[in-house]
Amino acid sequence: MTQQHTEPGAQPARKSGPRGGRPRDPAVDEAIIVATRRRLVSDGYTRMALGDIASDAGVTRPTLYRRWPGKLELVIEALDYGFRTQTAATPPLALDTLTPRAAFTEAIRRVDPCYYNPDAIVLQGGFISEADRVPELLAHVVERAVEPRVSQVEHLLDHLVERGAVRPGIDTRTIATMVFGAFFGAFLRGDDAATRAGLPDKLTDALWPALTTDAGDAHAPGV
Repeated sequence: MTQQHTEPGAQPARKSGPRGGRPRDPAVDEAIIVATRRRLVSDGYTRMALGDIASDAGVTRPTLYRRWPGKLELVIEALDYGFRTQTAATPPLALDTLTPRAAFTEAIRRVDPCYYNPDAIVLQGGFISEADRVPELLAHVVERAVEPRVSQVEHLLDHLVERGAVRPGIDTRTIATMVFGAFFGAFLRGDDAATRAGLPDKLTDALWPALTTDAGDAHAPGV
C-alpha cells in the first residue's frame, strides 16, 4: 500500500546497514524513500529513473547506490516504509465496544487500498500492469498490503460466527474478496474519493442482512 507524501507519524526508513565507511544518515535515507514513493505515483516503476530520484532527494547517484544496489531493492524498501507506517498507525478492531455490524463496517473501511494512502489504487494498478516484467513487486504488495487487510475481514467474520452474530456456513473468502474489489470497481467507474469514503456503509447495508443472525439488526442503520 503506500503515498505521495509522508504519512503522519511516519517512521524513518529502515536502515539496511551501510556497505562500509561512514554511518548512514537516516534523514538522507528517508529523503530518498519519500522521493521514490512520489516517483512511483507520477512515473510508474518502469519509467521512474534513479537519477530523478536522487535529484528529487537532493543527493548524488553514488549516495543512492551505496544504500540500494538497484531500482527493485529501493522500491521494495519504499513500499515497506509505507507498510510499516500503516501497521504502526492502525489500532486493533475494538470488538469489545463495537456492535457486530459496526465491526464489519470498520473492517471493510480498513480493506480500502486508500485507507491511508490516497494513491494506493493507482500504485497497485501500476504493479498489476508490471506483473509480467517485475512479478516481485506485485507479489510483495499482495503479501504485505493486500492479504493482511482482506484476511482481516475473513477473521472478523469467523469471530462473529463464533459469537453467534453471523450465521455459520458463509463463504468468508468470497465476501472479503468482494468488498476489496468494490473499491477498485468504484474507482474505475469514476467515483471520487469522497464518494468512495461512503462505500463501507453502503456495502454493509447490502451485505449485512444476508449475514446477521439477528433479524432485528438486519436493516438497522449503520452505527
